[in-house]
Amino acid sequence: MLKFLSNTRSGQFLMIGIFFTLSGFVLNSLGGFYSQFSFYFAIFFLGFFSAKKALVETIHSKAPNVDLLMILAALGACLISYESEGAILLLIFAGSEALESYATNKSKSAISELMSHVPAVAQLFKENGEVVEVPTNTLKVGDTVVISKGVQIPIDGYTDRKTQINEASLTGESLPVEKENGDEVFSGTFNEGNAFHLKVNKTSDQTVFSNIIRMVEEAQKRPSKISKIIDRFETKYVIAVLIIVPIFIVTLYTINGFSFQEAFYRGMVLLTVASPCALVASATPATLSAISNGAKNGVLVKGGAAMESLNTMDILYSDKTGTLTLGDFTVLDYEVPDDVLNEVVYMEQQSNHPIANAIVAAFKDRTFKDIDTSEPVEEIAGSGVKKGAITIGKPSAFNGYLDKNHYLDKIAEENTTIIVVKDDGIVGYVSLSDQVRYEAIEAVSGFQKEGIQVVLLTGDNERVAAKVAKEVKVNDYVANCLPEDKINYILKSQRNKKVVGMVGDGINDAPALANADIGIAMGSGSSVAIESADVVIVKNDLAKLLYSYKLSSRLNRIIKQNIIFSISVIVILIFLNLLGYLDLPVGVVFHEGSTILVILNGLRLLQKEKKV
Repeated sequence: MLKFLSNTRSGQFLMIGIFFTLSGFVLNSLGGFYSQFSFYFAIFFLGFFSAKKALVETIHSKAPNVDLLMILAALGACLISYESEGAILLLIFAGSEALESYATNKSKSAISELMSHVPAVAQLFKENGEVVEVPTNTLKVGDTVVISKGVQIPIDGYTDRKTQINEASLTGESLPVEKENGDEVFSGTFNEGNAFHLKVNKTSDQTVFSNIIRMVEEAQKRPSKISKIIDRFETKYVIAVLIIVPIFIVTLYTINGFSFQEAFYRGMVLLTVASPCALVASATPATLSAISNGAKNGVLVKGGAAMESLNTMDILYSDKTGTLTLGDFTVLDYEVPDDVLNEVVYMEQQSNHPIANAIVAAFKDRTFKDIDTSEPVEEIAGSGVKKGAITIGKPSAFNGYLDKNHYLDKIAEENTTIIVVKDDGIVGYVSLSDQVRYEAIEAVSGFQKEGIQVVLLTGDNERVAAKVAKEVKVNDYVANCLPEDKINYILKSQRNKKVVGMVGDGINDAPALANADIGIAMGSGSSVAIESADVVIVKNDLAKLLYSYKLSSRLNRIIKQNIIFSISVIVILIFLNLLGYLDLPVGVVFHEGSTILVILNGLRLLQKEKKV
């Protein structure tokens, strides 16, 4: 904290103000002039940034704020020769402002400090076999980087052999992850296995880590719903206080027979204790801390509103492939003419869907010399891909097509199958299998214990959907869903006054994610899905989403505690002042002390708890 203060201008002014305040009390025994002189200096340094903020924001927004109340109270105290009380008021107020800045900075640095540890240089492997050290930000897609054992990976890419990677900086999990040849590894993680060559697949500004920083920074700029309400309330409340305080002073002076100095003093106490400092700080530090906590544990929440809303979910719709399942398909069976199969593999190379990746991996030795590469490959959301006369997609997309070889009858319906069509006839099929994620079973069970209904929406056939639904134990499932079908289910639930979450990873899920109250994308999903979502699960682990759901519950609980506590303190202090039992120093200590306690309570959300 001391280092933070010394590195900021406002912190430096606070420390100077503390020095002059203490000097004022020490010099008090030597005479009023020296003491007053010191307190005035203290008030200048302690109130400089608050006065600047009060004036700038009042002029720009045409609305007064809390800082204005504090400055007026301190100046009022000086007018009636209570300089020491004015200095104490601004000392504690400036201290609470510094603590809030520290809390905000800490919640940001908790994430950005991870980025600072990503190596700034990389070992580039050149074509002639030479290894040279180059800045990470100069690496291009396709470059080869040497990753030694025990070093931190500088950039995202694919490994050329089996190794073990510690991904704790991304996911929070300390156990290393086995990576096979061709698997993706991420910057900021550690190589705990053998040395390997990494083929760069993203530039330094596109890596998972750089996206984490960007998304967290954007999230921290988006206020929560409660923060917006408090901000709107603050302006009206401050105006009300500025009207009530002069009326209060005049009433005490003219009706109650108080001297002007005593009436004015009581008015300054009211101005101080009625200020909503703690209320204003009730939500923002806590929300920023929760966002940072989620990001450190592998879940990026894009803004305070999304973090607050997570625990209001009534129903969670989920895609299947890559979400409830690993999306790591294996080709089990196929019947496709040889020349058409080359076309199929070439087409699937243009897609990033898990099924496409499995087909490319299974037929990686195919050649494309006779293929017309000038013909575009079009991705049909929710159906498949198309190139010229050849279309690849799920069986339900080709009902009514000519099937003279009866390929549709050969399909094992418990597996995922794609159909290959040329012109208007079915010419083959590829059958694949997928595996359910263990953590998805755990997460679904956890959500159901919280009273949330989990429903599977998949474009796959009835038997595949039923099999996965049974293994994961979801509440319900819907098979053969097109993108528009998923949207319709979401809209239907919303019409029934349900708060809807949707989790998916593909281009076909993006419309549903955008329409849901809370859109949740898997980190390995398409960029369209990630941009459409409110929440991104960095490493495709639904258990992390359950963690963030519970974190959201903690956030809302702490915000409620802060609001109730801050309002209670204001009401009690105002009541004591009306009865004449409160002087300015005591009012300042309790009022600003409540602000500090509220901020510290919010900072608790930076800590990871085993039970939330």
